[in-house]
Amino acid sequence: MTDEIILEARNITRRFGGLVANSDVSMQVHRGEILGLIGPNGAGKSTLFNLIAGTFEPTSGEIVLEGQVITALPDTRRCQLGIARTFQVPRSFDSMSVLDNVVVGAFVRRAAASDARLLALETLDFVGLAARAGAPAVELTPPEKRRLELARALATGPKLLLLDEVMTGLTPAEARTGVDLIRRIRDRGITIVMVEHVMEIVMPLVDRAVVLNLGTVLAEGKPADVVRDERVIGAYLGERHRAA
Repeated sequence: MTDEIILEARNITRRFGGLVANSDVSMQVHRGEILGLIGPNGAGKSTLFNLIAGTFEPTSGEIVLEGQVITALPDTRRCQLGIARTFQVPRSFDSMSVLDNVVVGAFVRRAAASDARLLALETLDFVGLAARAGAPAVELTPPEKRRLELARALATGPKLLLLDEVMTGLTPAEARTGVDLIRRIRDRGITIVMVEHVMEIVMPLVDRAVVLNLGTVLAEGKPADVVRDERVIGAYLGERHRAA
C-alpha cells in the first residue's frame, strides 16, 4: 500500500425517492491496498459499490479516479479506465463455455480474438479454473461461478477491483483458498475494495476498513482499531463481540 490515492469519493449522496441510501459519504482508497467496506444490512454498501462502478450516478458529490472526475461516466467507460467488479449474486453467460465467459472480459484490453483467448486462458489458470475452460458455465458449482466472475473481471485489466461478498457460501477450505487468491491479486498491483460480512475472514485480510451505517461513514481505520470502536460494536458487531 502507498500513500497515493487511486480513488476518492467526495461527499457522495444518493437518494431513491424519499430513501437516502448514502449521505455525504467521503472516503479514499490508496493504491495497492485491500480496503474492507463493512456494516450491517441496509448500511449503503451495495449502493456505494454501484456508484463507484457506474451503475448509476450520485444525487450529489463526486467520484474521482486517479485525479479524473468520473461521476458522470457510464460503467463501460469506467471499465476501460480500470474499474472492474463482481456481484453479490454471480452472473455468467450460462450457455457459453467458461473460457468464452472470460474472453468477453478480455476484449476490453485485447482487440484480436486470438489475443483475448490467450489472456482468458492465462486468467483462468490464475484463478484455478483452467481445467474447466471447455465446460459450459451452467455446469459450474456456486464457488466455481464466483471464481469465473472474478476471472472475467480480472481479464478486463483492472487497476481497481470491487469484490462484492466473494466469500459468501464458501466452506472454510474454500475461503482460505479465496483469501490466498485475493492476496495474489493484490500482489499483481491491483487495488481491492471488498464488501464482506464474514468478519473472521475480512479483518485479517484488509489493510483498512470503512464502516458504513445508515448510509453514512461510521468509522474507518486499521481493522484492529475499528473492531474496538464502541460505535461499531453498538451498531454492527454487537455485545457478543465485546465479550469476545
